[in-house]
Amino acid sequence: MQNLEPRSVLVTGANRGIGRAIAERFLAAGDKVATIYRSGDLPDRVLGVVGDVRDSASVDAAFTEVEAAHGPVEVLVANAGVARDQLLMRMSDEEFDTVLDTNLTGAFRCARRATKGMIRLRRGRIILISSVVGLYGGPGQVNYSASKAGLVGMARSVTRELGGRGITANVVAPGFIETEMTAALPEERQETYRGAIPAGRFGGVEEVAGAVQFLAGPDAGYITGAVLPVDGGLGMGH
Repeated sequence: MQNLEPRSVLVTGANRGIGRAIAERFLAAGDKVATIYRSGDLPDRVLGVVGDVRDSASVDAAFTEVEAAHGPVEVLVANAGVARDQLLMRMSDEEFDTVLDTNLTGAFRCARRATKGMIRLRRGRIILISSVVGLYGGPGQVNYSASKAGLVGMARSVTRELGGRGITANVVAPGFIETEMTAALPEERQETYRGAIPAGRFGGVEEVAGAVQFLAGPDAGYITGAVLPVDGGLGMGH
């Protein structure tokens, strides 16, 4: 799907997994793609700005650099995330705070900075990458689930504020996706998880990227405040 005009797209954490696939999908459509990331290699033609979504000054500096190279950010995909799984009774304040600060507050910092340019343009797409766990829950993931559920409230509040300015804010909630993280799980546990998924398989990163590209595209202009699951039916109704 080629765009008529290249857009300025920013995907946080485009160095691996889902974020990398999303960046590649936008590049293939002819967009100008940048990322804020901490380390690792990037797809060819992605403008990489080393930064930390946990620091507002770092986010501001990164956006300034991207805007100078590609123009105001028209599509923001807040994908950067971490996990620090631990049972509730053993979870430390640091394990909780680190996950919330990266996954939830990090997305807030990026959305806040992106909307400055979007309001002036009177258009924009904000897509927050959540997780089926945010709505479905997961043992040992109180911090991660809370951070991912919070993105839904964030997108819906942004929609209430900015929906009349041509800006949409949506959530994509992937289920079990074939990444390094799922590949590292013991085979027995992978089979258990597959058995719980109506589709009977893990998803591909390109399937998540396709959902993101749709929400960023012209056919999704009247979709905002929505949660789009890409989970093979795992979280139905949640």
